[in-house]
Amino acid sequence: MNQKSLFITDFLHRRAQLSPDRLAIRDTLTGRDYTYAAWNAQAAQTANYLRALGVQTGDRVAVYAANCMAYLDIWMACGKIGAVLQNLNWRLAVPELVDLICDAAPDVLVYSSEFVEQVNTMRADIPRVHYFVAMSDKAAPDDCAFADRDDYPETLTAPRPDLDWDSPWVICYTGGTTGLPKGAILSHGNITWNSINTVMSWGLDQNDCAILNSPLFHTGGLNVFTLPLIHAGGASILCGGFDADQTFDLFASGDVTLFFGVPTMFTVMQQHPRWADADFSRLKLVISGGAPCPLPIFERFWDKGVDFKTGYGLTEAGPNTFWLPEADVRRKPGAVGFPLMHVDVKTVRGDGSETAPGEAGELLIRGPHVTPGYWNNPQATAEAIVDGWLHTGDLAIRDDEGYYTIVGRLKDMIISGGENVYPAEVESIMYRHPAIHEAALIGVADDKWGEVGRAVVVVEPGQALDEDDLIDFLRERLARYKVPKSAVFVDALPKTGAGKIDKKELVRQYGTV
Repeated sequence: MNQKSLFITDFLHRRAQLSPDRLAIRDTLTGRDYTYAAWNAQAAQTANYLRALGVQTGDRVAVYAANCMAYLDIWMACGKIGAVLQNLNWRLAVPELVDLICDAAPDVLVYSSEFVEQVNTMRADIPRVHYFVAMSDKAAPDDCAFADRDDYPETLTAPRPDLDWDSPWVICYTGGTTGLPKGAILSHGNITWNSINTVMSWGLDQNDCAILNSPLFHTGGLNVFTLPLIHAGGASILCGGFDADQTFDLFASGDVTLFFGVPTMFTVMQQHPRWADADFSRLKLVISGGAPCPLPIFERFWDKGVDFKTGYGLTEAGPNTFWLPEADVRRKPGAVGFPLMHVDVKTVRGDGSETAPGEAGELLIRGPHVTPGYWNNPQATAEAIVDGWLHTGDLAIRDDEGYYTIVGRLKDMIISGGENVYPAEVESIMYRHPAIHEAALIGVADDKWGEVGRAVVVVEPGQALDEDDLIDFLRERLARYKVPKSAVFVDALPKTGAGKIDKKELVRQYGTV
């Protein structure tokens, strides 16, 4: 059978048929609970409304909003009618957003009240948008009201279009190193296979419940747990964003079994007054992703009996790619483990040959969860996907037992005097210093060594630390070539929209001699 002819399911409709009365979403913003039947009906109304605005199969629908139920409705509605969600990063500046909107050319832009001023500013520069739809407050009198979708039927009024594995469902823009970010196409096949891999490899089931406080403009918010839990019949607790107090409250409720976060979120939690008394006994999985996680964060969770582990993923592949078995969490600290059920990986040298165990190389991934390419960017697609393998730009090591560990970005690696220095390793040691709140390592030019490390550090309130003390601390714990030659002390480290430390901005600010 031709794979393209295979049936592409309407996830929410099918789950509503199979388990209509199970809890699907607990919306903390409104206090309302949605069963699968109720959510499916609301998403169908949204789909009918979008069709009434003229949205056809393949048309883009942009959403410029923080996390909310309407966002999830639009995502599911796009899946029902074959439209494509463009989930805009609301942390971007207006000129950046204009570039992305012009690139994807959506017919409809749905926005929330927080961004009325920004929508008015960009309106004249995005003439391809036919309809502006306000979730609440309107930016202009002629804009449509999202609330009008409530007037539409709770079942689809037209047949669902034929879709195939490569039919786009989401265009999720990645942070580019130069120029316009690249729009990774997440097809129905990609999202389906990521869900299959996650449910069957991570052991998700209908009794699981995850906190959804990752931004929905990021693949982590959509696909780490949210879609896999629809697949399995579990539930998500929708939050406007990450708030440590709210997170501890939700843990205390006893309903949460799954939690995903980026390292900065876990750092905030561990420095919170409620950390000492927090009860994690109900959670079966706490996983970090998005960036290498310092070992002290692992150890503080382990001290509380939590099998905390790090995952790995990227927008172009799932994102879920690896799993570390429980028995290995403490034996292989920091490892991401083995590839998931329908995922293949390898690490290669610059010449394309495979690395030996213990040797760092670029991580390559292939499988049905890998993007078919970048929107309107065939050159970037050809550079990233070669002979079916996605070149991630990430460095990984496979040990002699076959376990993989991510050691950093290929472009972040510092080559000092011919030796490779992996920032993630040095940063993990820096976090062991009790006076350090946050830390990052960047490379700066050096006349003798070509390049050397520079630490950028935020000191804990009430603590004292200077450059000499930090370097002495690291010399006791690292090979001499790995120790940064200088340190910069700052009030805060810049973050990306996904909450990761922004290395590009650090290099721009502090990367000159």
